[in-house]
Amino acid sequence: MTIVVITVVVILVLYLIYAYNSLISKKNNVENAAGAIDAELKKRRDLIPNLVESVKAYMQYEKDLLEKIVRLREEAEKATDVESKFKLEQEISKTLNAIKIRAENYPELKASQNFLQLQVALTDVEESIAAARRFYNQAVTEYNNAIEQIPYNLFAKRLGFQRKQVFTIPEEERSNINIGDLFKK
Repeated sequence: MTIVVITVVVILVLYLIYAYNSLISKKNNVENAAGAIDAELKKRRDLIPNLVESVKAYMQYEKDLLEKIVRLREEAEKATDVESKFKLEQEISKTLNAIKIRAENYPELKASQNFLQLQVALTDVEESIAAARRFYNQAVTEYNNAIEQIPYNLFAKRLGFQRKQVFTIPEEERSNINIGDLFKK
């Protein structure tokens, strides 16, 4: 009889250890999933401004090229000596050739290509965030199921395991992001 009682107690203790470790594992999976969301959100915070600056920088470069042509033309018109005019016209020719080469190589504006890349990158990041959110919600659901189902529920709350909330999208994130606002400063 004593051996039976000891065996039952040992089995019960081993089961409690297993159940506790299982709950800890599920809790850690929830924390890991939350960390994955944070990592993706940081990636988005880092990526978006860098890509926007990249697009702005390219647009600025094109703007500078055009402004350079206008400036050189104005200087050439104001130049009084022939040598200065020739030098300025030669510089205008180089600049015009640079624009022609760009136009030949990039039928669409390169800035538009950068913008398309920005959209693709934003889509990729948003998909990664959505995947991280799904992973988090799955981990939370498994954790919540474990602490609420028999037999874990008999001791989970006594050990401090609390129900966790699944990730829901705030109302402001449900609307589309206006990329144009990122270009305003």
